[in-house]
Amino acid sequence: MDVTATAKWIRTGPRKVRKYADLVRHQPLEQARAQLRLRPSPSAQALLRCLESAVANAENNHNLDAEDLRIKAIRVDGAMKIPRLRPRARGRGDRYYHRTCHITVVVTDEEAE
Repeated sequence: MDVTATAKWIRTGPRKVRKYADLVRHQPLEQARAQLRLRPSPSAQALLRCLESAVANAENNHNLDAEDLRIKAIRVDGAMKIPRLRPRARGRGDRYYHRTCHITVVVTDEEAE
């Protein structure tokens, strides 16, 4: 059975999170948790929180055993870009965009094909 968890409006760019998502995709749960815990990046910590939420959903809502779970899919999508102003010379401002992302983690208790 597939169980999902979604973390929305994470205030970091999707490219930074995808680097860690590629690292743990299709791995057993304990190995993915260990790799994400060792990374000091806030992106890795946001991905770990979403992974823990998916495991909690599987245990509490669907009565699945955490030892049997593995990561089936991780999707990191771009979200709204927040416009910001950077101060420039002579009282002007340049516009730049602060990127955000949505993280979706799917865990399953089925064997890998």
